[in-house]
Amino acid sequence: MTTAPCRCTWADSSPLMATYHDEEWGVPERDSRKLWEKLVLDSFQAGLSWAIILRKREGFRAAFAQFDPEAVARFTPADVDRLMQDPDIVRSRAKIEATIGNAQAYLAMQAEGVDFSTWLWGLVGGTPIKGNGVVLTQSPLSADISKALKQRGFKFVGAVTIYAWMQAVGMLDDHSERCFRYQPG
Repeated sequence: MTTAPCRCTWADSSPLMATYHDEEWGVPERDSRKLWEKLVLDSFQAGLSWAIILRKREGFRAAFAQFDPEAVARFTPADVDRLMQDPDIVRSRAKIEATIGNAQAYLAMQAEGVDFSTWLWGLVGGTPIKGNGVVLTQSPLSADISKALKQRGFKFVGAVTIYAWMQAVGMLDDHSERCFRYQPG
C-alpha cells in the first residue's frame, strides 16, 4: 500500500487540488504569457474558491483565446456579452472587462519594451521569497506589486489577489514544513 505524500493542508481537499499543488503551485514561472494567464485566473478567483477556477480553467482558456493577450485586447462589447453567457467560466462582467483591459495593459508594457516577467520578478528581487511558515492573505510586498500593476492600468489585482498569485507562480514559497515540496531556506 502506497501512502499519499504529506502536502500543505489545503491541497488535500480534492484530487484536483492535490494535483495542482504537486505539479504547479509554488513552481517558479518565468514565462510572461503564463504569468499573465495565472494573473487572469487569480483575478477571477477573487471572492471564490480556487477549486472553482481550476474546474473551469479549460473553459477560461477557450473563452479567452488560449490567453493570447493580443486576441483578448481586441475583444469588443459583443465579446463581453458572449462571455456573459458562457457557463464554462465565471460570468462576472467586471472581471471579464478587467481581463480585456489587463491584456491591453500587458501589451502596452510590451510596446514600451518592458518584459512582463522580468519586470515582475524584479519586484521580488529575481528569486523566490521563502515564507516563514505563517501564511498570510496579503503582505506589504503584495500591496506594493498591486499598486505597481494598478499604475500600469491593471484591474482586479488587489493585495490579496496578488499574494495568492505570488504563491501560485512561485515568487513566494509558502509550502508548510510538513509538505513534501517544502525546501528549507
